[in-house]
Amino acid sequence: MKTEWQEILVEKQVTYTLNLNGQIILIKNVPARVNEEIGKQFFSPLTVERLQQTILEGAKPDHFVQVPVYNYSDSAA
Repeated sequence: MKTEWQEILVEKQVTYTLNLNGQIILIKNVPARVNEEIGKQFFSPLTVERLQQTILEGAKPDHFVQVPVYNYSDSAA
């Protein structure tokens, strides 16, 4: 029986998203342990180190994507 404090984590490949000085960076296929109930992702120290290395060394991206950007407004259109 699962108690309230137990988390069930599943090994998955996820997309890591980072906003670095206004630039959105995506890293695909990152190994993570994911709590599927709430979507929280956990990364091993080795994975975090490799993510930092990839970003800080300015590795050449595999490709670029364009995304729409919206400004949130309190008034409905």
